[in-house]
Amino acid sequence: MTNAVGPRAVFGVIVPSTNTVVEHDYWRTGLPGIAFRAGSMYIPNPVMGDDADFQALLGQIRASIDTAVRDVLTAEPDRMVMGMSAETFWGGVEGNAAFERRLRERTGLPVTTGASSCRAALRELGCRRIAVFSPYQPIADKEVGRFFTEAGFDVAAITGLRCPTAMDIAKVDDARLREVVAEIDGPGVEAIVQVGTNLSFVAPADRLEGELGKPVIAINAATLWNALREHGFDDRVDHAGSLLREH
Repeated sequence: MTNAVGPRAVFGVIVPSTNTVVEHDYWRTGLPGIAFRAGSMYIPNPVMGDDADFQALLGQIRASIDTAVRDVLTAEPDRMVMGMSAETFWGGVEGNAAFERRLRERTGLPVTTGASSCRAALRELGCRRIAVFSPYQPIADKEVGRFFTEAGFDVAAITGLRCPTAMDIAKVDDARLREVVAEIDGPGVEAIVQVGTNLSFVAPADRLEGELGKPVIAINAATLWNALREHGFDDRVDHAGSLLREH
């Protein structure tokens, strides 16, 4: 790469059209020489108030992801990064692997997903017993729990905020995030994991790590960390959690 914005790498980032957090979280790290080119999956009906709604939302993602990928490829990215998470957990470990295979075959590029990034982060940090929260409905939390269990982790607790729409995910405030972390934490929990990429948790997670004395993993931080490390970059980032700062 030779352009001034991304001389080291361009990461193509696939996000739902309702997502206002992923790009902000990535760009705010100020990584020198790394550019992010987002492609949007069109979500015309963002309602996710119950299990049926959530399944319908996934249907919209599946129907539009190929177009989003097509658009991003015109920027000639070096890696594809999935800035959405529920679909990457669906079907457990094999479902995630199959999703990644399809994207690699479609793009000819290395692919980084949220599910595999959280797994890699927990292994890097040496954590096995975890507590997880999401903005999702129970049908999606079941799939998230399945993935982590199949990946070899002991899921002590998992809960969803049950946000009524995809946009409402980004509106969850710090006070509610603190409440849910307190609800799922416990003396035997080695790490807190947050999934759902439109949930703004990178900065709160960084603060909570200091308070709780244990890893608190925000999925956007984990995904960016994994994309960087898989791509051979060892950049360290402050104020985005211990994973990006120390590993």
